[in-house]
Amino acid sequence: MSEARKSPAPLTLQAPDGYELRGFAWRHDPPGDPARPVVIINAATSVRCEYYARFAAFLHHHGFDVITYDYRGIGNSRPTRLRGFVVGWLDWGQLDFEAVLQHVAARYPGQPVQVVGHSIGGFLIGLAPSNERIQRVFTVGAQFAYWRDYLRQRRLGMLLKWHLAMPLLTRVLGYFPGKRLGWMEDTPKGVVRDWVARHPRFEDAYRSGTHGLDAAQRQALVERFAAMRGATLALSLDDDEFGTVAAVQRLLRYFRNSRTIHLHIAPASIGVPRVGHFAFFHGSFESALWHIALEWLRTGRLASDARRHVVEPAPQSGRSH
Repeated sequence: MSEARKSPAPLTLQAPDGYELRGFAWRHDPPGDPARPVVIINAATSVRCEYYARFAAFLHHHGFDVITYDYRGIGNSRPTRLRGFVVGWLDWGQLDFEAVLQHVAARYPGQPVQVVGHSIGGFLIGLAPSNERIQRVFTVGAQFAYWRDYLRQRRLGMLLKWHLAMPLLTRVLGYFPGKRLGWMEDTPKGVVRDWVARHPRFEDAYRSGTHGLDAAQRQALVERFAAMRGATLALSLDDDEFGTVAAVQRLLRYFRNSRTIHLHIAPASIGVPRVGHFAFFHGSFESALWHIALEWLRTGRLASDARRHVVEPAPQSGRSH
């Protein structure tokens, strides 16, 4: 759209443990309309929240209040020194995303809460203690990086890059220098530890080590996913090396009390050569893909041209995943 869109206001808030997080808020005047949803955008691993600004402005233009934020250790929420700063995905979900949910409850009272989760941002939804407040979810390539789910034809290269080079450099430097390499933002070593854990069930990665959890604690994590009852539309792209059908469905099975719909789209079917894991949020896909998210967040229904992309629902029971 050619018309000017409102600039966001800087946002600072505190996580439950006191850590200071920073982000941005797009908010309509006057505030507090109970008919206006507020959308929280959860970023992918080590992606700055500014990456989602164009998409956030699009949602704001269409009537939503929107919040983007950086997880601790990333972008505007990074400490002065990353070496020795040990945080992981559990912290991002249980503390950081939880902080934003609490902020919305306090500052946007009565407004429906919706979430857009990109990659690990969709996984973090299940970790937040207040996730029962969420009305509706839209995810893009959401999964927790189980290596056997990587796109088969790219799996070997991804293992060498993300499961060999990344942890080796992290061990030497005390954090992963992703920005220097042009791969992503610099990343805390705990996040690297969680990424390279090779378990088909995420909770099994926390059996031992610094963040070892006992069986009851691990089961409590799983049950927290079940507390999220908001409807979920999960999108995967055929050329996404991380968010394959298997990876997305592996995560969806944890949200066993959410009504889930999974769309899988081949780029050629929308007339483009590539989308991959990141490009959904580029402005060039506003007309081709963003309307799918918009219709879902507005109404909880599929856009008419998206219905042909629905895949079989993820099985909802047991430890089979």
